[in-house]
Amino acid sequence: MSQKNETAVLALALVLTVGIVGVGAWWFANQNSGGNLNILTPNQKNDSNLSIQERMSFGEKTLITGDITPLKKEGIQALAAQNYAKAITNLESSLKLKLNDPEAVIYLNNARIGSGKNYTIVASLPVGTDPNVALEILRGIAQAQNEVNTSGAIKGVPLKVGIANDNDNPAISKQIAVSLVKNQQVLGVVGPNTSDATLAAGDIYNAEQLVAISPTSTSVKISNFSRYVFRTVPSDFMAARSLANYMVKKLQKKNAVVFFNSQSNYSQSLKSEFVSSVSLEGGQVSSEFDLSKTDFSAAKSIEQATKQGAEVLMLAANAETLDKALQVVQINQKKLNLLGGDDIYTVKTLEVGREQAVDMVLAVPWHIKGNSQSDFPQKSRQLWRADVSWRTALAYDATRALIAALERNPTRSGVQQALSSSDFSASGASGAVRFLPSGDRNTSVQLVKIVPGTRSRTGYDFEPLQ
Repeated sequence: MSQKNETAVLALALVLTVGIVGVGAWWFANQNSGGNLNILTPNQKNDSNLSIQERMSFGEKTLITGDITPLKKEGIQALAAQNYAKAITNLESSLKLKLNDPEAVIYLNNARIGSGKNYTIVASLPVGTDPNVALEILRGIAQAQNEVNTSGAIKGVPLKVGIANDNDNPAISKQIAVSLVKNQQVLGVVGPNTSDATLAAGDIYNAEQLVAISPTSTSVKISNFSRYVFRTVPSDFMAARSLANYMVKKLQKKNAVVFFNSQSNYSQSLKSEFVSSVSLEGGQVSSEFDLSKTDFSAAKSIEQATKQGAEVLMLAANAETLDKALQVVQINQKKLNLLGGDDIYTVKTLEVGREQAVDMVLAVPWHIKGNSQSDFPQKSRQLWRADVSWRTALAYDATRALIAALERNPTRSGVQQALSSSDFSASGASGAVRFLPSGDRNTSVQLVKIVPGTRSRTGYDFEPLQ
């Protein structure tokens, strides 16, 4: 494609994005992010110098500073003053005004516990840098906490939840881990979010023997990384194998190229596993294009791929390189088949990709319509008044796993032994949660395809492949 045509296509993509961003944000709020009707942007203040104490809360301060109701603010102040009755009243009233606030649900449950006996876990999340992702994960944790505490608790002992803001920063995640392992009340951790943060903090959790379960870290480096680091999301090995199998068996294509970010552990992991999986299926990856390079050109990359006989473009982009991956989608003009990993599984792909993204197949951890037998979608809709994302579902699974482990043996070593047991099972969003000796979840991935549709209000939807 000529430079002139490339510029025209990118300009069209920009116009489309601007023209539908309002609709897309509405859907992202109501469908992908579990109904957060006020889309948050990263906190405007520079919080890089916050102390670890300022980054953590059990309800004495809010960490998600966007759109806080006056009643929630009063409830948090009451909780900080240990006026639990007032905190309960104010937080309950706040939730009547803003039904989908998971931080308020968690703090309300903590207020109901007051100074009583409890089992404590902490969520380590990118509250400051990616509050929408943090909210998605918190909804799963809050739902699990709500369910167990209103149905007899953990053999009569309620679950208390703390929140820590790690900004998806490996160094900060490590500092938070150091703080958490010193607090003997903490019996488990949900998180961190990214693979890089999980690997960094995992060194501390392993050394000090505190279990962490990440709902979202997919890098293969996490497999067998530590006896104390687990995850409820399938690894990149599972995603890559499913995509490679689909490419060779269903599409009957043998030659692919991969777009990835060499600066991302997740992206490198997915790319490498896909290359290996395609080879095992009898195909080949003829080229790899690094989206992080300053001189990256979508048009030149596709031109080179076409000359090499490529039939499939595999997008192993991460969140930071999604925009460049979507340039590839636009410039490809549906000429070559498109595959992608779970970081492509976002409303922005529907907004920008539109018709050019139709028939793209992604390997994702969970889809709300993927298991018709599960009652989780219905229960989550009742609580949050909207559909929830895969991050919510897998954070729910991580929390349910910790709850089931605490029921067996409410100590740090007991939790690890329970999760590692061959007969361990917890009831999750789409079935049983079980772990392999590697710490990986014993489960498969879901393939979804982009199709025209009305659910997202962008004109396009992700639909599960059977």
